[in-house]
Amino acid sequence: MTPAKRLFDILAAIGLGVVLAPLILSVAVVVRLRDGAPVIYRSERMRAPGRPFTLWKFRTMTVAATDSGVSGGDKAARITPTGQVLRRWRLDELPQLWNVLRGDMSFVGPRPPLRRYVDAFPELYAEVLRARPGITGLATLVYHAEEERLLAPCRTAAQTEQVYIRRCVPRKARLDRIYSARRNLGLDLWLMFATVIRRLPVAPGRRSRRRNAHR
Repeated sequence: MTPAKRLFDILAAIGLGVVLAPLILSVAVVVRLRDGAPVIYRSERMRAPGRPFTLWKFRTMTVAATDSGVSGGDKAARITPTGQVLRRWRLDELPQLWNVLRGDMSFVGPRPPLRRYVDAFPELYAEVLRARPGITGLATLVYHAEEERLLAPCRTAAQTEQVYIRRCVPRKARLDRIYSARRNLGLDLWLMFATVIRRLPVAPGRRSRRRNAHR
């Protein structure tokens, strides 16, 4: 990570933290009142091979005694009504501003993987994680919807794991390598802007035109 990108991350995390503080507090209160404790979900992720950190998110699922691997259709029943809204607008990721401020993550980069996948594919992730993990990134924008589509029909943890490793890991890694080769502050700003735009509501007229254009 360049000093310029790190400085941008720090200033942006502080600025957004101040501006979004009322929203962050409101979401925390809603999660606590509707779904109980804990409000924050903590997950071990990898910043680089051999360098774990604790990722923070607002909790969107019911608590399970054992939980491993990525979320597929086998975990869909555990997503709370509040969690569905938070996931749709990515509000569950607001606590990751703290991860950015700490230096665990950047605003833009590959999504931080679980240790199990880094251990399974050390050479692949050694290359992917040359760029610091991010809240959003090229693979997130391009492939997230496809990943959800592939994992949604999975009914067991084993099936989810198989589909994720066979179909998602290599495709996401290819996109992450493209980002790593071309990354610069301008690209980061564009990816952040594109992430926000994708989450904004679409006017009814525009939504209808989009549907008609894909028929």
